[in-house]
Amino acid sequence: MTPTIQNRKHTEQEYLELERKAEYKSEFFAGEIFAMAGSSNPHNMITVNFLTLLMSKLKGKSCRPYGSDMRVHTPINSLYAYPDISVVCGEKKFLDDVFDTLLNPAFICEVLSKSTADYDTGGKFMRYRSIESLKEYWVISSFECRLQKFVKQPNGSWLLTETTNANETVLIESLSEEVPLQEVYFDVQFEVAK
Repeated sequence: MTPTIQNRKHTEQEYLELERKAEYKSEFFAGEIFAMAGSSNPHNMITVNFLTLLMSKLKGKSCRPYGSDMRVHTPINSLYAYPDISVVCGEKKFLDDVFDTLLNPAFICEVLSKSTADYDTGGKFMRYRSIESLKEYWVISSFECRLQKFVKQPNGSWLLTETTNANETVLIESLSEEVPLQEVYFDVQFEVAK
């Protein structure tokens, strides 16, 4: 990832002031601002399918799903990011009274693109793990049928399970909800490698 505004480091407050006026979304880490890349049709379809499914399953419960316009902040390492999907359970905690930066998601999902796959499963996940409320992290591929599920264990470690079977139903342990992968990948056609 290449910073969009170079030459100097920015404070978190400068980032928030710029971001709240911007016409496009950017993420922030360690004083640097990074423009977000556009997403593919499969990426968008998977995100909408999964978010719609979560909205239906969580309706009337204490958990609320958000799409990629809800920014998440990790206070320990000052990452501001826009997960594809985040879910908060119980009281929602926000950075300030603008209510656009969530502090306490229990579940985060990133839909992988080829350009973001390494970051989403590596450095970004490492930073997300510093969110005390986070119990589960999913990464769903948009270029093949593949789900990686990371669940926080009682000792603080993270357990990975993975599936490439579109006929599986996978439990979101932190939400006690089952997700049929056929619904997540409904009508998705993977792009053919050129």
